[in-house]
Amino acid sequence: MDDKETLRVGAAVRRQRRSLGLTLAAVAARSGLSVPFLSQIENERARPSARSLDRVAEALETTTARLRAAADSARAVDVVRGAQEDGVRRVVRGRHQLSALEFTGELDLGREFQHRNDEVMYVAEGAAEVEAEGQAYRLERGDTLFLSGGVRHRWRATVPGTRLLVVAVAEHIDATFDPRR
Repeated sequence: MDDKETLRVGAAVRRQRRSLGLTLAAVAARSGLSVPFLSQIENERARPSARSLDRVAEALETTTARLRAAADSARAVDVVRGAQEDGVRRVVRGRHQLSALEFTGELDLGREFQHRNDEVMYVAEGAAEVEAEGQAYRLERGDTLFLSGGVRHRWRATVPGTRLLVVAVAEHIDATFDPRR
């Protein structure tokens, strides 16, 4: 593992721990490592040995390979350069809590969508029509439409050169409200 990868693994460890709802103390008890050391790993102030990382992975119910793979997308800062062509562009790369796509051009995807988590549609240029909950909404430049998770919808660009940004809580995140938690 190179220095760059070692630094990014801390964010992957923190994300996995939080996704399991574990405290640092719980991971320490499971791994046999100290809370301060685990905190240093998560905050990228300590470089775990291969053996320590194995112990952390086991405590987090995953593998070292999966933590390393997740570390690749765990960057806190990532620049995605704009593209001028028509189509779909991923605005957020990797496996993060948010998903963001930019749709450009005269798109009519011709199908209905239903996402498990909330999303926001923002018209950067042009105009679009969205059908949701039995209603049609005409969106123009600067307009935003919020959709709760589970709402069936479809949309189409209605003006050439339309740019639509869709930002959502990523599908791998369970953002549904559970009153028992």
